[in-house]
Amino acid sequence: MSLEIIAYVLGALTAGGGTMGFVRTGSIPSIAAGLTVGLLYGLGGYRLQSRQPYGLELALLASIVLGGSSIPRAIRGGKPVPTVLSLVSIFGLLTFGNAYRKTL
Repeated sequence: MSLEIIAYVLGALTAGGGTMGFVRTGSIPSIAAGLTVGLLYGLGGYRLQSRQPYGLELALLASIVLGGSSIPRAIRGGKPVPTVLSLVSIFGLLTFGNAYRKTL
């Protein structure tokens, strides 16, 4: 699977999850974080698809931001949502980090 498709899928998952969190609980931070990370993934995917610079870096940044906020919560609480978000961020970190490493 190409990197841009992975970025689009992760963007849709995070934006959709943030929106669902807002609808279910009324959480403004959920929708703000979900849409922001989803936008970063989506913009990274678009830039990768159009062969513009910094697409890979944007997708990697989205994974770093998502991991930075969800991994500590998953370790502390063990609740399902932070755990799933942590797995998504780890997948993104491995995928985009490995692709970035190959460009060095």
